[in-house]
Amino acid sequence: MTERRDFIKKSVLGTAGITIGGMGFSSKSYASIIGANERINFAVIGIGGRGGAHINALCQLKDSHNVRLKILCDTDEQFFASRSKTVYDKTGEKPLTEWDMHKVLEDKDIDAVSFATPNHWHALGTIWASQAGKHIYVEKPASHNIFEGRKMIEAARKYNVRVQVGFQSRSSRNTIEAIKFLHDGGIGDVYMARGLCIKPRDSFGIAKDSVPPSSLHYDRWLGPATYRQYNEKKGHYNWHWHWDTGNGDTGNQGPHQFDIARWGLNKNEHPVSVYSTGGIYGIDPDECSQETPNTQSSLFKYSDGKMLEFETRGRYSNDESSLGTRIGNIFYGTEGYMEIGGGKWRAFRKREKEPFAGSKVNEIKEKDSENKKKRTESLVGGIAPGHWINFIDAIRSGNSNGLNCDILEGFYSSTLPLLANISYRIGRELKFKDNYEKFANDSEADTMLTRKYRKPFVVPDEV
Repeated sequence: MTERRDFIKKSVLGTAGITIGGMGFSSKSYASIIGANERINFAVIGIGGRGGAHINALCQLKDSHNVRLKILCDTDEQFFASRSKTVYDKTGEKPLTEWDMHKVLEDKDIDAVSFATPNHWHALGTIWASQAGKHIYVEKPASHNIFEGRKMIEAARKYNVRVQVGFQSRSSRNTIEAIKFLHDGGIGDVYMARGLCIKPRDSFGIAKDSVPPSSLHYDRWLGPATYRQYNEKKGHYNWHWHWDTGNGDTGNQGPHQFDIARWGLNKNEHPVSVYSTGGIYGIDPDECSQETPNTQSSLFKYSDGKMLEFETRGRYSNDESSLGTRIGNIFYGTEGYMEIGGGKWRAFRKREKEPFAGSKVNEIKEKDSENKKKRTESLVGGIAPGHWINFIDAIRSGNSNGLNCDILEGFYSSTLPLLANISYRIGRELKFKDNYEKFANDSEADTMLTRKYRKPFVVPDEV
């Protein structure tokens, strides 16, 4: 089997397509080149929960970055009125609404799309959008399984489109500063990273299968997933906790901290082993349809022996670190340790009790209220504006190298929680072959690298 580096090379060269004017753009993507001062027309696909943040970000950047939110798309038309009002109130323009993604991608005026759909739609939507010559901002995790993440990379390269993954910390000055401190040897050689997702959640209950509401195009919502009868407890937001559509909190909130952990370790590769264990605690399985664990511990090891630990706690729990971290990271080095959480970071030397280095963006001794105000002002609808601005700038430059979180970067980080969930579901430690993106002599685990797709919603081998 071809090694990954050769596979990537062949994917890029073998699918380059017809070039125009010697510039290296395929005929399909040439039309998507944006001039430096031209307006960029956007569509947001998936406008429920996270989609609201995408809408707010694009509306706020309308004048400063010459973008227009032209279309709102969702398989559930119940969101159209309220989200359209938001756009109109913020921009003075009423967007078009559409439930059929295909019609959005056929619109020649649309330059870029963002995906805030359930996880199981990220890959196929991105591939279709790439084929249509649209640039893409896709939420985390980049894909629902590992196979389709690789196909997203191939599609982005083949059709020469920018694909930014929503790991916003990649555009956070504070996190960039902290990671640079690590990479510059601030705590010596970093040998272990720890990610934390402490997010208590209560039972969301159980319901009988029923008929979908008239506003919902259910077959399209289900898309690539195995067919199942509609159930209100497995739909909006609760899709996170069912394997066919989501990846649990390890693959929901977790990817952000997985990304920071891998970034801090400076690992542009897959781990060689993973072991994950846990379960559903404090919730009666007869009274809740949740399938994914609410408590999960995962351990990864890289080829040089460096480790990445991840802790998902979905019940009552203490904080960790001197920052009182619940959602964040801790790094351990040969000369000390560093904490990142709550919009700031601090580093400790050896056994010392006081930090010797820390945030410049948010000074450590600021009052909590001032910290909260600064963090609120630094966000646009829950999304760091710098990440969107970086995406818009990369579209105009025509260069994916300018992206803070290109699809390849996002794929490596998204793979970590996906590997953890495979180990959890199989119930044993797994060895992973980085160059092949397969498990070592484990056909059972290999079957979980992809899924059985429901026609016609198939992620193809050849994109």
